Amino acid sequence: MSSPTEQSAVTVLGLGPMGRSLAGAFLDAGLRTTVWNRTPGRDRELVARGAVSVRSAEEAVAASSVTVVCVVNYDAVDTVLRREAVTGALKGRTVVNLTADTPDRARGVAAWAAEHGVRYLDGAIMTPTTTIGTPAAVFIHSGPADLYREHQPVLEALGGTHTHLGEEIGRAAAYDIALLDIFWTAMAGYAHALAVARAEGITARELAPFAKGIGDILPPIFEEAAEEADSGSYSGEGNPITSAVSSMAHIVHTSEAHGIDAGVMRAAEGMARRAIGRGHGADGFIRIAELLGRR
Repeated sequence: MSSPTEQSAVTVLGLGPMGRSLAGAFLDAGLRTTVWNRTPGRDRELVARGAVSVRSAEEAVAASSVTVVCVVNYDAVDTVLRREAVTGALKGRTVVNLTADTPDRARGVAAWAAEHGVRYLDGAIMTPTTTIGTPAAVFIHSGPADLYREHQPVLEALGGTHTHLGEEIGRAAAYDIALLDIFWTAMAGYAHALAVARAEGITARELAPFAKGIGDILPPIFEEAAEEADSGSYSGEGNPITSAVSSMAHIVHTSEAHGIDAGVMRAAEGMARRAIGRGHGADGFIRIAELLGRR
């Protein structure tokens, strides 16, 4: 255990896999880095690389003008930051919260920070631990623009691209939720596809190159669908919802014939059939985004 003999450039709270990657990137960039974790022992490798380890969260936040927090969720953030000694040590300093949670929770932490004189930026990490410190890393941020600009040089030590999405504090978390929605829905679809393929005697390795081909056609489809969603045009030329429903029905039939749960695809088919029932059968599939948004 070492003690900070000079002001650190940055403090990292939370030394799970992502937190350790963040601290490691700061160290690789030559920044004096103070680290702390609720569970002792996770800082040994970082200390060997030059990190400053302290005994308490209040010591950690007092060591730097900016503290980066990356823990499991905002409940854990509250547990660490809302202790009286830590809150007092943070007054006048900046917290950059890279913990994943919901937009409402981000707004709640920001309100608490403002009440206690803590400067606050919210953010999200959109790429795996292995990308941190490399050009492949992707970070998104929201909060006061002047505060972001002030700490941008430190944040950019993490590598990759950093995008400030606006001053509304929940905006980064909102992007994060929407993008993770794409990711986990796609992964659920891939898992289901592997189960169906296996039932038909196709191995995962045999399917994978063709699955990658499906992934490759998605970017232009995303761009086209975004334009349709924003304009409300929903063109179904070439692939109307009626055609989509037909192929979904085939997937449901094949899955259930093998005893494979088709609940996710049945849900998607149901949404498409509701769109058809409302007179949108000739529209493109992305029309369902509008129907989902109706209350």
